[in-house]
Amino acid sequence: MENPLDRIIASAKENPRHIVMAEGIDPRINAGSQQAVESGVAKVTLVGDPKVITKMPEYSEVMEIANPDDSELTAAFGKQFFELRKHKGITEDDAQKAVLNPLVFAAMMVREGDADGTVAGAINTTANTVRAALQVIGKAPDADMVSSFFLMVLDKPHHEKKGTFVFADAGLTIGPDAKQLASIAMASADSYTRLVGNEARVAMLSFSTAGSAKHERVTQVVEATDMVRNKRPELIISGEMQFDAAFVPSVAASKAPDAVIKGDANILVFPSLEAANIGYKIAQRIGGALAIGPILQGLSKPANDLSRGCNAEDVYNLIAVTSAQVSG
Repeated sequence: MENPLDRIIASAKENPRHIVMAEGIDPRINAGSQQAVESGVAKVTLVGDPKVITKMPEYSEVMEIANPDDSELTAAFGKQFFELRKHKGITEDDAQKAVLNPLVFAAMMVREGDADGTVAGAINTTANTVRAALQVIGKAPDADMVSSFFLMVLDKPHHEKKGTFVFADAGLTIGPDAKQLASIAMASADSYTRLVGNEARVAMLSFSTAGSAKHERVTQVVEATDMVRNKRPELIISGEMQFDAAFVPSVAASKAPDAVIKGDANILVFPSLEAANIGYKIAQRIGGALAIGPILQGLSKPANDLSRGCNAEDVYNLIAVTSAQVSG
């Protein structure tokens, strides 16, 4: 099986982009960033105190460093951030202090065109990482919402079924309503096709398959599925479905013989953040799947969130994805 990372990395290398890493003081960020630069995937700037960053054994001079405390960009960023947030009551002094935060500084670099995308989350929580991206970079004009997904790669010998799958939304939207579930499904399908290059086949997951259970949570998934069909009739989508019906052809033939998804879904839209987050971690930690993300979608420019349990390889992979998102 062709690893989708090979395609993503090749795409990034064709036109390497400038990615700013807000957590330059983390050794995993240093190591993954160095790999990205040396392999030609991206140009990288590390945000943080040079006295800390340069003393790390993982640091290499192939990466640039930006220190918010003395950068020539900081004063202008403070003025821009004030304009962005003054409707929320922020003062000019508060704005100048805010851009000293590496997350905000990195996001401002992307907003102002000093970098093409940003990655964080190795140290910071998803809430803090996404908040900076939303406040500074903002939602894309044509996006209904900002959501997230994981690319899950099953390519080990013990994986009976191999392939690349999207698990959404596993990192951001806690309790999506029907409209939000529909938006997540459509955005995830587009992201999958853009990054992986394959046709999207969407399963809207539930604890019920084809009416086997009656509950308002099931009805919500059915409504979301109908919304997608009405708005994007060309998308291949079934719902509501249990995971086994979405993933195993023999189960689909028994439980949902009339569904267009016949155990061959590659986009798995979970009904809640808790289900998606638990599901991806089980697939990763017990099943041995490679998890890339969370990858954000719906922002005007790329900003992505690492898991705090990431390693240097995860950092490298997400830099490659972020660079490829810019090119895409």
